[in-house]
Amino acid sequence: MPDTAPLIFDGHNDVLLKLFRAGGVAQADLFVNGRDGAVDLPKAVQGGFGGGFFAVYVSSPTDLDFKFQEMTKDTYDLPLPEEIEWEDAIPVVASQAAILFELERKGALKVCRSVKDIRSAFTDEKIAAIFHIEGAEGIDADLHMLDVLYAAGLRSIGPVWSRPTIFGHGVPFRFPSTPDIGDGLTDHGIRLVKRCNALGIMVDLSHLNEAGFWDVARHSDAPLVATHSNAHTICQHSRNLTDDQLRAIAESDGMVGLNFAVAFLRKDGKMLSDVPLSQVLRHLDHLISILGEDRVGLGSDYDGAVVPEDLTTIAELPKLREVMAEHGYDDTLIRKLCHENWLRVLEKTWGS
Repeated sequence: MPDTAPLIFDGHNDVLLKLFRAGGVAQADLFVNGRDGAVDLPKAVQGGFGGGFFAVYVSSPTDLDFKFQEMTKDTYDLPLPEEIEWEDAIPVVASQAAILFELERKGALKVCRSVKDIRSAFTDEKIAAIFHIEGAEGIDADLHMLDVLYAAGLRSIGPVWSRPTIFGHGVPFRFPSTPDIGDGLTDHGIRLVKRCNALGIMVDLSHLNEAGFWDVARHSDAPLVATHSNAHTICQHSRNLTDDQLRAIAESDGMVGLNFAVAFLRKDGKMLSDVPLSQVLRHLDHLISILGEDRVGLGSDYDGAVVPEDLTTIAELPKLREVMAEHGYDDTLIRKLCHENWLRVLEKTWGS
């Protein structure tokens, strides 16, 4: 049996999108019994996956073959998809949320609304799932749906994916590039951030452009958190965070979850999976050097990205723990990176 201690709590996965595309709620048993993908219950047991942020995401019409081919080139600049209207987004949001709650009814996971819930799920050997929305297309300008979804269990939201919303602007998939691209939050976006603060919903900075990042930093009274982003100093991709951004996150006592997506790990920015785990450690080292040992975790992007060939599913997470130890990280730091730092920042954000 693999060494699955300590449990890994992860900043981002897209398994709900994959189940939605496979047929929705009716396909929930794929997660329970095992599926052809990165995240499911049997793999969680094998890999010591304790849970994480389960993203609800409304996809844009995209030629994935073209996108992935472009991202194997030395340079690329994929245009931002068009904005998705609320009326088109909300049925998808509802359908994917329903999958999450069906998984809870089947006993495959526990939807957690507090850090106490997460710790309880760990003790009960249940996957601890945070209801997260990636891109706020399903939230109306009056924020009524935000309150409704909060009541249902929503505890984390990204105002944008890599396309515009009524709340702000995302970064395109561009390499090489800084994240300093375009305008930041709209007036609606500032209101969204303040309402999230009032409710205790975490605001996710991943996918926001740099102007939007600084707008959140100015208007939020919560720790700054990027659930699945990497170091721009190592990989000059528009999706990655500059050292100035990392310093701002450190000052707020927030954190960053390291993204496993290879285009954000590799120095050349290419969507190619032959990435050694030493490159993952390079990013972790850099993040720790600025954020400190208490503000770095994991944010894999499993089921939503091309990842290193040694970490294709959560069943292979023991390899990551092993290379961390070989790299010289002690047991205390490994526990922090695996889950303790996430629980710390969530307790500070949620208040419980």
